[in-house]
Order: sequence, then C-alpha cells, then structure tokens
Amino acid sequence: MRQDAPAQTAAAPLRQGIVLLDKPRGLSSNHALQRVRRLLGGVKAGHVGSLDPLASGMLPICLGEATKIAGDILAGAKRYRFTVALGARTATGDTEGAVLETAPLPELERAALEARLRGFVGPQLQVPPMYSALKRGGEPLYKLARAGVSVERAARPIELFELALLGVAGNELTLETLCSKGTYVRTLAEDLARALGTCGHVTALRRVSVAPFEACAMQTLESMESVCAAGGLPPILPADQALTHLPAVHLHPEQVRRVQCGESVFVAGTAAASRIRLYAPDGAFLGLGECDARGNVQPRRMFIQG
Repeated sequence: MRQDAPAQTAAAPLRQGIVLLDKPRGLSSNHALQRVRRLLGGVKAGHVGSLDPLASGMLPICLGEATKIAGDILAGAKRYRFTVALGARTATGDTEGAVLETAPLPELERAALEARLRGFVGPQLQVPPMYSALKRGGEPLYKLARAGVSVERAARPIELFELALLGVAGNELTLETLCSKGTYVRTLAEDLARALGTCGHVTALRRVSVAPFEACAMQTLESMESVCAAGGLPPILPADQALTHLPAVHLHPEQVRRVQCGESVFVAGTAAASRIRLYAPDGAFLGLGECDARGNVQPRRMFIQG
C-alpha cells in the first residue's frame, strides 16, 4: 500500500473536482454556489460548510462526482479571522441583528486578554445559535428565529485548536482561531465577551482556510467569470486532493473491472484500513473503499468514470 500523492490525470474537467471559492461578503453561500454552477454550464455541484452572508473566505464547491466526498471536507478543521465588538449583543450575533443588550467595557489589557483566550482552547460544548442553518422539524432555525420563535438547542462538542489575539482597537478585538467542524464563531464571540465580563458581537468574519487546502489559492467570482468569458476553465482541483489522509491502493485492470461492478477484490500487501483511495493502473482515481486485515478490498463510494 503506497501513500501516493493525488492522481493528476485529468478526468473531464466538469465531471468532478473542487473549486475553492473566495466567497465575497454580502452573498449567501447558496447564491455563490449557483453563480459558479452557471459559469460551469449547470454542472451538478454543492458547497461544503455554509458561510453567513456577512462572512467571506474559503468556500469549497464540489463539482459532479466530487459531491460524494463533501463529508470528508466538511470534517476538516477550519481557520477563521474575526473581529468582536465588545459592549453590545445583537439578535443575530453579528451586525445584521438588532441590539438586544449593552454592557460596560472591561479593561482590555493584553496579557489578561490572552490568558482568557487560552482558557477557550481545547474540547468544549457549544450551543448552536438560533440564527443557523440547523433544522428543527425540517425548518431551518434561522427561519424560526425570524418569526420570533426560539427553541431549545442541545450543546454540541467542538474543539478550538488555536485561538490568538491579533489586535485590540478601541472596543474591538481581532482574533484568529483554528477550530473543528460545527464551531459557530458568532457564538464563540459571545462566549468570549461574556468571559470578559461584558457582551459582544461579530463585526467581521473571514474563513482563511479549510483543511486540507491550507496552501491552496482561492478563486474569486470575478476571476472565474473572466476566465470563463475567455473560453477557459478556472482552476479545478482533483477530488482526491481532499483525501490525502487516506491510504492509496492501486488496482490491476481486472480488479478495476470487479470493483466497478461492486465486487470485493484481494490486493496482496495491503493492510487493514477503515477507508482507502482506489486507483486504476493509469493513476485515475476510482473512488473509496475499505480494506480488511486479510487484504480484501470492498468498494464503498465509487466515482462514475467518463
């Protein structure tokens, strides 16, 4: 079993792949997705991890067969840079909501602030906000919130791997965090303000990166429109670039035929792994499988080739 780099052999460019969109502020994630789909000829696509209209930054968009591995991308850590205004709490946790509460500002001495921040690093429970895309009875919570309805939300486990203070200006703190999936930065900002003895809300939010694309460049809608208008295609990453944490298994032609028919195959020299990447002899990415301790490989999520 070789830990190979993702295959770079080209499938049809609109068949599958990942676009790393730099979503602009003021646009919903779904609106941004639809603009990308139109630029690429209406290809099947889905975005990974919603960003609020207030937020900007990395929004992975899976095209075609790559939608099958959206869950793997969603599970990755995210890095956010955000600004918290202390002294006022809003209905939405950001600048779009009405002010519900005000409180005096605390002393903003840097050493004390950083000590407070260190207390937030690590595993913890977080209650999702009402203004979120989570659903209750099939209805998004934000729709209930807009109707003035508040429902009980169970706390969910999250983890902050890093939380750094980048700057202090007046009543505003600029911070950066590396966090697990499911983390709501607006809730984090409110919790931080509360720990400082006041209240607060987010005034700026940018998703800097999504694992494992930390070193990859993002594409703006404007740059994509320019390239497409000239008859070209924007940079589209191969789907398996999101899966380099999984072992790679290269199959012989007959094994390829069998796994594409849903049959298991024996691959000598393989080790047990819950999930693996499967490749054809020419390096084409075939999809995902599972390998047991005896070397039996079972296809699990195969990509349609073409």
